[in-house]
Amino acid sequence: MDKKLLDILACPVCKSDIYEEKEELVCVKCKRRYPVREGIPIMLEEEARIE
Repeated sequence: MDKKLLDILACPVCKSDIYEEKEELVCVKCKRRYPVREGIPIMLEEEARIE
């Protein structure tokens, strides 16, 4: 995933920073994991899973 995009994205639930891990974006605070499908981050709370 593009570094510039990661810099502007935030967790939609707690507004914290996120980082990329495999095919997911992970929130540093609440640990929700958002899927990335075909290169597109799915930043919907109902699509997230909690670590």
